Order: sequence, then structure tokens, then C-alpha cells
Amino acid sequence: MARMTAARAAVEILKREGVGDAFGVPGAAINPFYAALKAAGGIRHTLARHVEGASHMAEGYTRTHPGNIGVCIGTSGPAGTDMITGLYSALGDSIPILCVTGQAPTAVIHKEDFQAVDIASIAGPVTKMAITVLEAAQVPGAFQQAFHLMRSGRPGPVLIDLPIDVQLTEIEFDPETYQPLPVYKPAASRAQIEKALDLLDASERPLIVAGGGVVNADAAELLVEFAELTGVPVVPTLMGWGLLPDDHELNAGMVGLQTSHRYGNATFLESDFVLGIGNRWANRHTGRLDVYTAGRTFVHVDVEPIQIGRIFAPEFGIASDAGAALALFVEVARERQAAGRLPDRSAWAALAQEKKATLQRRTHFDDVPIKPQRVYEEMNKAFGPETRYVSTIGLSQIAGAQMLHVFRPRHWINCGQAGPLGWTIPAALGVARADPDAQVVALSGDYDFQFMIEELAVGAQHHIPYVHVLVNNSYLGLIRQAQRAFDIDFQVNLEFENVNSPELGLYGVDHVKVAEGLGCKAIRVTDPGELGAAFERAKKLAAEFRVPVVVEAILERVTNIAMSTTNDISAVVEFEDIATEPGHAPTSIRTLKV
Repeated sequence: MARMTAARAAVEILKREGVGDAFGVPGAAINPFYAALKAAGGIRHTLARHVEGASHMAEGYTRTHPGNIGVCIGTSGPAGTDMITGLYSALGDSIPILCVTGQAPTAVIHKEDFQAVDIASIAGPVTKMAITVLEAAQVPGAFQQAFHLMRSGRPGPVLIDLPIDVQLTEIEFDPETYQPLPVYKPAASRAQIEKALDLLDASERPLIVAGGGVVNADAAELLVEFAELTGVPVVPTLMGWGLLPDDHELNAGMVGLQTSHRYGNATFLESDFVLGIGNRWANRHTGRLDVYTAGRTFVHVDVEPIQIGRIFAPEFGIASDAGAALALFVEVARERQAAGRLPDRSAWAALAQEKKATLQRRTHFDDVPIKPQRVYEEMNKAFGPETRYVSTIGLSQIAGAQMLHVFRPRHWINCGQAGPLGWTIPAALGVARADPDAQVVALSGDYDFQFMIEELAVGAQHHIPYVHVLVNNSYLGLIRQAQRAFDIDFQVNLEFENVNSPELGLYGVDHVKVAEGLGCKAIRVTDPGELGAAFERAKKLAAEFRVPVVVEAILERVTNIAMSTTNDISAVVEFEDIATEPGHAPTSIRTLKV
């Protein structure tokens, strides 16, 4: 039998479970694991500047390709607590990441030893499993179980905490005979699919709501095939955006209070049946449930049995992996098509596209300072369908989701449930690490950008190029807009006169100097007519210097982005002018029909 330290056994298991990259920050209590990582080889490590950043890099890495599992590593105490936000974010969006932390020696964990904290108890609520391994011989089993849990059912994160003495203890372990545990995924039965299709066929104006579970199942092609067989329009959720191209004839647009399209909400409100697949009825998608559910029959397919009925009770629920369910949906729909039993949905689908051509938001403004809508218009021109967009939260993300175009799954990579500020930079680095040949474009407001700005140095050090579009109004824009309901504008303004950069006026932080100081390239744009050239230059700089390139657009201080103020998807307020002629929305999916 082969003898090795438990830390080395853990690293060997990582390799055999398909891990090729890890993100982290070494420290005294995790150094034995790092020593094993170096000795074993085969896993590329990216040194983060902040351990929370490492967790978000792992998230971005996982979200980029089917089967990826990002790994983040940190020492004991605050390193683990720093990664809690990443674990919460991953759990909320069903993203498998593995967090490995060091720990004080087993004999002194309970004695208030330096940086000794019960991280397993802290992480428990935001993971599928969080464990401090106290016996070295249990380390292989803990890692084997971690990968099984991360991949089974509803995917999610796991934390394994390793006391330093456990890492250093030698155990018997033969890597050559290691075998991953089988992954469990519930699968729909034919009877369930038949019943769901019977309900769908009985409706007149059905929709499919497709969520992130379809992305996780790598089932985009099956979804498109099913939609095309039945002729049913599809509403992607924010986490499912890109499952079918925005310009597909059956893409009805997104629905919701904020990240939605005018035409998407209008079509949904005329529907009478909704088949939800791999979605969780998030509150910013549904808004008020009485409005969302009124007059509609619901079928819900979800990999997690207890997710069905969590938000509201559907007429019929199916506990199934989205891919397994869609494979059966396609099979049964084909049979019904051959038998001439599928209703003709062409008039309903055409009505959805008619709304797409008439209900649009204006993006073309020539104002200086720049209106944010113009930024997204120019992004649509500059960045093609192969672009992987990365964003987290704020008015920038909401407006981006309303106005950008996505054509492929995993090309809108968004932290949906948690939405932590600072997520975007490290997540974009993780995405670019996972797909180094991709055009990766991050989108941030100034506050999100400032939260983890130090991670730009990671991109410079490790030569991870991407383009970061920074829309700067020197405001907490989303919170300022939310404060309208309280008739306040309090503690949300970030402006100040920067004595070192007086040319900025009241915009405060000189992001160009900071980005350059961290080893990156940066361009500031104050005229909307210069945005296109700036994006083209940014792409060239990223390719030439192999570092992140920031394009900062100086925006007007106050813009109110369309959203509901009453939690009602039938009452979204259009604060800005809507499109009334084709020139108002030149990059819209459908030419405006007036």
C-alpha cells in the first residue's frame, strides 16, 4: 500500500475528480496542503489578494463550463470566515465549489488557539456539507463525499476544514484505485411527462420558464428542441439567460420586477399556462404572487423535491434533473407530433414576437455626461455573441440585463440570489481562467468595482486578460433609487473632490490611476461618441498586454432604471423615455415597429 500524508491524499483526489485549477491564499495552518499541491503537480494555482476573492474566482470558474468545480483554499480563522460570502453565493445559485481551509491542531481547537474557529458550524447553513476532519484516515472519504454531494441533486458548495496535524499525518492511500462515487440525480417518469404535456396541450397561451437548473444540467439544446417541437415561447430567467439565443423566434424575453423586458412581462401577463423547468420562482422574477399566478396553471420541474411548493403550490410538480426531464419531454413531444396531436402555437408565438418589435426601451442618447443606456447600446455593437458577460448587482446589472443581448448558455454569468458587491472582478478572473480564449466582459457600477478592486492585481500578475466596463455615477445607484420610497437620499452619494485628480470634479476615486497602479490598463470615456472606439482599444490592449483592461464611462449622476415600485410585474415604471422610433433602439433584437 502507498503511504502519504493526508494532505497529499486530498490533492490526489482533487486531480482524480477532474480539478485542474485552484484559487487561494496560503497561510500557516494550510501550508502542508500547499506543500502537497506543489509536490503533486497537475493543479494550477492562482494566488488571490483576498480570500473572499478566491471564493468568487472559484464560482466564476465553475459557472463557465459544464462539469467544472472551482476550488478555493485558505488558512484557518479569518480565511474561512472570509469565504462564507462565496459559499452563500454558490449555495443560492446551486453552484458547486469546494472550500478547503486549514485549522489549528486538533488538541487545541477548543482552547482558543490562534485563529482557531469552528468554521464548520459557521459554514453549515450555506453549504451542502461542512466538516472539520479530526482523523487523518477520514480525509479521503471526506473528499470523496464532498464531490458526490456537490454534483448530486441540487448542486452546491462544500467546506472541508483540515487541522494542521491531520494534514501532516501519514495514511495508507492508493490514488490509482480511487473511484469517484456515482452522482445521484432524480429523473422524471414517462407518466409524469405525459401528464405535464396533457396540461400544456390543454392550454391556449402556454409559456416555458427556463432557469439555471437547465444550465447546470447542460440541457440547452434539449430545451430549444422541445420549444421548437411544441412551438411554445420561452421565458429565460436571469440565471437561465442564454439558454436559447435572444434573437430566437421563440424567445419571449425576460420577466420580472427589474431584470425584465417590457415585451417579456406583457407576454407573460397574457399567458394561461407556465411550465417551469429548473427555476426557483425567485421573488424578483415573480413579484407579487397574486399577480404572477392569477389565471395561470403551473407545472414545476425541479431537481430538488422540496423546492416544489416552496414559493407557491403548482398544479403539478415533478422532481427531476432538468436534462432528464427535457429528454423525455422531447421524446413524448416527437411522438405526439408524429401522431398529429400537438396544437398549433404559431399565432401565440407570433404575438410574442410582435410585442418584441413594439415594446422597447430607448438606448440611444447623446447626452454628456453619458446616460447609461448608451453604454449598453455600444456594448452590443462592440462585443459579439461569443462574449461571456459577468456581473453581480446594482443598477448597472439591472440595466445590462434589460438592454444587452446574450446568445449562448453560460455567457451571462451572474450572481443571482446573494448579489454581493465586489463579486464581479474575482468572478470575471475565474471565468477568464476557465476559458482563456473567450472574450470576457465584466460589468460593474463604481461601488461594486471598489469592493474588491485589489483583485485586479491578480489578473496582472497571472496574465488573465478581460475587459471590465465600469459605469461610474459616484452613487449607490440602486439604493438611491430604492430610497425614493422613503423620500431620502441618505448615505448613498460617493462624490468628493479628489485633490490628486481635480479633472474628475466630484466623481472622487480615480479608477484609472488605481487600475494602472495595480498593473492593468484603463481608459476613461466622457463622451458617448467615444465609447465604441474605447471598447475596440480595450480589446486590443487586453490581447497585447494580457492584463485586465478597465473602460470607465463617466455617467450622469442620477438615472432611474425601469423597475416596479409596488412589487408588481404588471406595473413596471419606465422612468426614462421609451423607444418611439427605430433610431431610439438601434441594437434591439427586433427593429422597432411603430
